Order: sequence, then C-alpha cells, then structure tokens
Amino acid sequence: MRLFVALDLPDLLRGRLAALSHHAIPGARWVPADNYHVTLRFIGEAAAWQAEEIDHALAALRAPGFALTLAGIGSFGAKGGRGATLYAGVERSAPLDHLRAKVETALQRIGLEPERRRFWPHVTLARLDNAPEAKLAEWVQAHSLFRCPPVRIAHFTLFSSLLNKDHPVYTPEVEYALGAA
Repeated sequence: MRLFVALDLPDLLRGRLAALSHHAIPGARWVPADNYHVTLRFIGEAAAWQAEEIDHALAALRAPGFALTLAGIGSFGAKGGRGATLYAGVERSAPLDHLRAKVETALQRIGLEPERRRFWPHVTLARLDNAPEAKLAEWVQAHSLFRCPPVRIAHFTLFSSLLNKDHPVYTPEVEYALGAA
C-alpha cells in the first residue's frame, strides 16, 4: 500500500483550481480536481501492519484547525517543461507548520525514516512534458496573482495511492479531526 498524509481540499478550492486547467499549455497533463491536496508527508510503500501503526500514530495527534490560503502560481523542475510541475502555492502559517511537524514526529516515533525533502506546501496542478518555455512562462505570468479566500481546515487525511497509466488514484483511508483553534 502506497501512503501519504495530506490536507484534502474543500470543493470551493477544488473548483477555483480546476478553472485554471481550462487553459491550454502544450504538454500539460492536468491533475484531476479529485486529486488536489496539500501533502504533509509522503510515506511510500507500507505493509498492512505498518499502515495500522501509522493510523494509530496519526490518530493520537492533537492540533488545532486553521485557515488555509492558496496564493500564487509557479512551476518547478527541469527547463523547457521536461519533467516540470505546475503548482498553486500555499501561504505558510504557524498552524500549518505545527501540524506538519507533529505528523513528522509521530511517524518517526514509529520507525519511519525522516523526510529528506524540505516542506514546501503547494497543490500540484499539472505535470509538464516538453512544455514550451515561452508558453509556460506566459501562463504562469497571467495567473501569478491567483488567490483564494482562506478556508477552514478541520481535518487531515491518510491517503492511499494507486498508480495507473493515466494518473494516480488517491483514496482517503482515514480522516483525523483537528481541534478548535
């Protein structure tokens, strides 16, 4: 079972983000709106017994709910769109960073290796294969002021991921409630 911990986005944000995918960028493989999320921690392959330990560790977490704001559009990856990713940014906040740290600590306590990548919250919008640099830059520039009103985040989710030829299928396995702020 391939697992990750993430913030599942409310329909309001999914709709706003999905509206961006109607613009043509050659070589863009747009992420389906059902797959939009903010990854808190990628876990990877886990045996059934590990998944159970992960669930127990995450269920024991206590953290407050918070407001999440999406702001800005960008891309990262190779030049010329080869293997690049198009994303919507997430404004950093102390409660978001606090939740991320608690998730990381809980998973390390049950024996998972520390996350090596720096936490950089974002929502992946598209994966790009050989997208023309000029078209990509033009699209990013046209949407650089993208911003959504803050939305309340009241839970985080343990997802499983099934890879297929079109796009991965993410299934929410368990939701964990966040407390009052």
